Amino acid sequence: MKWPAVLVLLLALTPALADEASLSALYARGAYGAAMQAGAAAHDAYGYALAARAALADAALREAPCMDCLRHAETLARQAIAADPKRADARVWLASALGYQARIKGLVWSKLHGFPVKAKAALDAALAADPGNAYALAAQGGWNIEIVKAGGPFLARHLYGASLQDGLALFDRAVAHAPGNVAVRYQIALSLAGFDPEAYRARIAAELEAAIRAVPATSYERAMQARAATLKALLLDGNRAAFDAQVRRFQGYP
Repeated sequence: MKWPAVLVLLLALTPALADEASLSALYARGAYGAAMQAGAAAHDAYGYALAARAALADAALREAPCMDCLRHAETLARQAIAADPKRADARVWLASALGYQARIKGLVWSKLHGFPVKAKAALDAALAADPGNAYALAAQGGWNIEIVKAGGPFLARHLYGASLQDGLALFDRAVAHAPGNVAVRYQIALSLAGFDPEAYRARIAAELEAAIRAVPATSYERAMQARAATLKALLLDGNRAAFDAQVRRFQGYP
């Protein structure tokens, strides 16, 4: 390729890259409403995916569960997937939106509407597109853990192909790919805390400590660091009732 052609290509790409950077900056500083609006207005896979991520962050940080917020995140994630079916992060945000909705609606409703299967399919597609995606690995691990918690190991394995061993192995892979990611380490701790805080006390404490010590890249990660510190203090205090209540709140249960 001759240099003039290269320059033309670079000039054509520059506005798109600048738009992506400005969208990322909105999310990073916690301007979630603006990130949702600008991301959706971009009408492309990156914009829709970032808008979905912002919608999820906004929902997670609210004082009470917000079903409408999660449905909006689901819609944005599906728009991102429609624009680019191989976009891994959009699949992760879709699975997350479905998972949070299932917690609000309850086990029976989520099973009747096929949410566990839909979430698994989204995460499988994310890992097929990006096998090293730490968010997808952690979410897939959490999916296994929640299925085992809901139905027990036998039904989890035979109905959904889920197991505790698979969940823990996926968590280990997520940590290997992103050891300094605040959100990933916090999410692993939160998942295990909701499953069995006694059996996995040491792992939970280690993941919380890793989240606290890591360098946050976004406003959302700073918020997750604060939550990690709260959970660690409750874990060390030994007040199981207070710890369990905070875990359920942070997980998005009503």
